[in-house]
Amino acid sequence: MSDEPAGPDDRAPISWDALAAELAATRELAESRGQEEPGTWDAVAAELAARVADQPVEAPPEPAPVPQEPDPDDEPAGQDPTPADVPAGEPAPDEPAAEQLELLAPEELHGGLEALLFVMDDPVDEETLAAALRCSREQVRTGLAGLADGYEQRRAGIALRRVGEGWRLYTREEHAPVVERYLVDGQRSRLTQAALETLAVIAYRQPVTRARVSAIRGVGVDGVMRTLLTRGLVHEVGSDPDSGGGLYATTPLFLERLGLETLADLPELAPFLPETAAMLDEHPDS
Repeated sequence: MSDEPAGPDDRAPISWDALAAELAATRELAESRGQEEPGTWDAVAAELAARVADQPVEAPPEPAPVPQEPDPDDEPAGQDPTPADVPAGEPAPDEPAAEQLELLAPEELHGGLEALLFVMDDPVDEETLAAALRCSREQVRTGLAGLADGYEQRRAGIALRRVGEGWRLYTREEHAPVVERYLVDGQRSRLTQAALETLAVIAYRQPVTRARVSAIRGVGVDGVMRTLLTRGLVHEVGSDPDSGGGLYATTPLFLERLGLETLADLPELAPFLPETAAMLDEHPDS
């Protein structure tokens, strides 16, 4: 190995193969002598350190820059992205919401409005109707006006009116006597024999389930029960703990119609029950 360090101009790149061979030769020489010369490995390490320190290191080539999509957050304040910056298939941020709504045909618009107004119990506002139909409020407002004019022109039995901030269907005032006559006469009509029998069973066995009433009468009582419930003569008072069926009882209107103060004023059933001998004659196998 040379004792003079290499100058800046005569430095050669490190040959790792030559260095490994030199180290191997030095080790073989030391082993042949039976001992390692003092300072041999120190000199080799010092020369290696000097050559590595003086060797210019080439920086690895930088990879080519990858084009990146602009980040919307990096846009200057107050500047909206242009339509070219918006991905295909997505609406532009500054696109009005009305352009995303459907434009309904007049028949579809009027039919949808009538269906919604029919099922609404309270006046409904234009925003709710527009959201349900997925159209603009202007189109809903136009459709409501068209419906109201159509009802008025043909003197329909119903009228569309604006109440506060909502719209609702009403019966026309000129047909009020017909509606009143139907409601009043319906309440005054006489109960059928089946309804009277069902009402009697409920009055004396209350609270009682509908299934129990059917078993006592021997026939189904669903239709009759609906009539009694509509008339307000019976009502549901709970559920049976065993079967889970509804329990029914008479209402104060029932007492009022019969002129009674309490259920204790109901007539006794004993005088109306057949004699035991008569029952045995009619049903000898019972």
